[in-house]
Amino acid sequence: MLLRVNELHIPVMLNECVEALDAAAAIEDAVLVDCTLGLGGHSEALLTRYPKARLLGLDRDPEALARSSARLASFGERFEAVHAVYDELPDVLAERGIKRIHGVLFDLGVSSMQLDMRERGFAYAYDAPLDMRMDQTAPLTAYEVVNTYSAADLARILRDYGEERFAKRVAQAIVARRTREPIERTGELAELVRESIPAATRRTGGHPAKRAFQALRIEVNGELEVLGRAVPRAVDALAVGGRIAVLAYHSLEDRLVKRVLAAGAESTAPRGLPIAPPGTEPILRLLTRGVQEPTEEELEANPRAASAKFRAAERVRTGSVRARMAA
Repeated sequence: MLLRVNELHIPVMLNECVEALDAAAAIEDAVLVDCTLGLGGHSEALLTRYPKARLLGLDRDPEALARSSARLASFGERFEAVHAVYDELPDVLAERGIKRIHGVLFDLGVSSMQLDMRERGFAYAYDAPLDMRMDQTAPLTAYEVVNTYSAADLARILRDYGEERFAKRVAQAIVARRTREPIERTGELAELVRESIPAATRRTGGHPAKRAFQALRIEVNGELEVLGRAVPRAVDALAVGGRIAVLAYHSLEDRLVKRVLAAGAESTAPRGLPIAPPGTEPILRLLTRGVQEPTEEELEANPRAASAKFRAAERVRTGSVRARMAA
C-alpha cells in the first residue's frame, strides 16, 4: 500500500525511500537530511513515521523552502529548513555542531513545483521567459546561456548534458537566430529546436526540445558538478549504520550516483590477496540490486515518476569514499 501524503504533491517512490532509510531513521535521536526538500513530501513521511527523529531540509529554491516550511511547521523544532545547495552539506552540519547523520535523501532534478510555475521557464510546454534557475538569487539564467555562449559551447552542453544527437545543428541554429535578435522566451526556443531536428526524428521520443531544455537547466544550475561533490560528501557524513537513498531521473545523474556507491561498496585491496588488509574493506553495503524503478501502480498514479531510478546503500564501517575516488 502506498503511503498517503498531500494529494497535490505526490512524492516519487515514497515507500521505497522511507523503507530504505528505515533502520537508520529508527535510531534514537536520529538526524536525517533531505538534501532536496522541494515541497517536503518525503520529509513529511519521514517525520511522521519517526517521531523522535530530527530532519534538516536543504533546498536552493527560496519558494520551495517557504512552501515546505509552512507544510512542516507542525513538527516544530524537529524540522529545520536550510537555504543551501546540497554540496554544502558539510558546512550545514558543521554550523550546527552535527558530526554524523543517520539518513540522507536526494530527489534529484527539477521539482514538480518548478515545472508547474510557468514563469520559471523550466518547461518547453509553456511560453515563459528563459530563466531555469532553481535559486532565483543566482546570476546565471538560460537567457545568458542561449544568447552569449559560443556555438561550440552550446553544442557541448547539448551533447553532454542532453545527449542530443543533433547538438551541433541545434547550436548553430540558435547562434544564427540570435544574430538577428535575442532569444527571450521558452516557446521561441522550443520551436527553434524542433525546426532544427530532422522531421523523421521528430516523430518519436517525445517533444524534440526535451533534451535541449534538460541540458540548459543542468548548465544553469551546475547540477552535475554539484552532484559529483554532494554524494561523496553525504556518504562521508553518515554514521556507521547510516543510510543514503537517491532518486535520479536521467542516465547522467544515475551513472554518477552508481559510480560513487560502487566505489564505497568495493574492496580496495589488490586482487589475488588471500586476506584483505585492514582498511581496504567495503565501507558501503548496497541495498538495491542494480537500479530500482517505479511500480506500474505508482506510474498510473503519478506519470512524472516514469524516468525515476532509485539506489540506496548503508554505511558498514568507517572510511572515506572521497579518498577512495581520489586515489
